[in-house]
This record gives sequence, structure tokens and C-alpha cells, in this order.
Amino acid sequence: MTDGASEELVRYVVASTGLPEPVAARLVADIVGYFDETAEQFIRRRHRELQARQLRNAEIWQRLSRELAQRPVAAPTFSERQLRRIVYG
Repeated sequence: MTDGASEELVRYVVASTGLPEPVAARLVADIVGYFDETAEQFIRRRHRELQARQLRNAEIWQRLSRELAQRPVAAPTFSERQLRRIVYG
């Protein structure tokens, strides 16, 4: 964590939670890393996770569209066809 925004966020987490700075830094790094994946990586990962939970593709496509819209940095709107192409090539 060397960028100014991350350092500021670590200070905020320390102040708001009382966590020790190393723990807050690790927490921020984990969260930033989670949101660092591209929309395509997110779609592939979530599709695998949802399939493993025995969901059918029709439900998966709807769910992926809702989840993408809620990401902190909004992904483009993908059609069901585009989602299928990302997952299956």
C-alpha cells in the first residue's frame, strides 16, 4: 500500500474501528484486491461459483447483471449474450 489514497483509507479504518494499523492495512489491501479484478474476471469467477451452487444459467445471468450494477466502479451493461460469450468464449 504505497499510494496516497490507500494510506488515507488505512488511517480512516484505524480511526473508525480502532484496529491496529497493520491489520487495517491488510484489510484495505484485501478489499482493494477484491475489487481489482476486471468485469470479465468477475463474470467468470462468479459464474463458476454460482454453477457450483447448482444454479441454472438463466438465474446466473440475471444475478450477474444485478451484481455488476452494484460494484463500486460500475461495469458496462452486458447483455445475456455478452455474458455467455465472456464465460464460454
